[in-house]
Amino acid sequence: MNRRERGHDAYERHWRDRLSVIGVVALGVGVVIRLIANGLGSWPYAVVGGALMSVWVVFLVRRRRRQDARDTGAEPEDVPAMERRILRGGAPPEDPDRRREMAALVDSRQRRLRRGRKWAFPLLGLIFFGTSVLWFAAGSLTAGSLTLALAVAFMGWLTWFNVRFDRRLTQMRHRLRT
Repeated sequence: MNRRERGHDAYERHWRDRLSVIGVVALGVGVVIRLIANGLGSWPYAVVGGALMSVWVVFLVRRRRRQDARDTGAEPEDVPAMERRILRGGAPPEDPDRRREMAALVDSRQRRLRRGRKWAFPLLGLIFFGTSVLWFAAGSLTAGSLTLALAVAFMGWLTWFNVRFDRRLTQMRHRLRT
């Protein structure tokens, strides 16, 4: 359906949101990583493994979109555009049905974001920092220092991303209420 048929307040769909594009990108990334890890002589294994990974990624993305569409009442193709609008801090839609869909998506995302926060961050910290401690205990100062630096960087990025996404969701919720 083109933009005029979908109405003034329609979500802008991008080519990169198509499942076929996601599948091709996942295939390319999978093949390149396997070729780097196993050498150029293993290209049949790389192609088969990359294809299986690509199918799995497309399945997961499609399932997630369907769940979000079911939770919000929107079309599965509209979910990425709604999420993009939330992340960019765009204006809420004028159409009451679209506002309701976006509010439901905000609630769903915020519930998912906060649901594992109490146990996920401590568990990830234990895994990453525990690995560093084990390297230090084994006597490898280089590996322990490297894993400690990676743990600090990854946990810092994860915390920043979580707080940022939660703040954007809260801002959109306030804009939808006004």
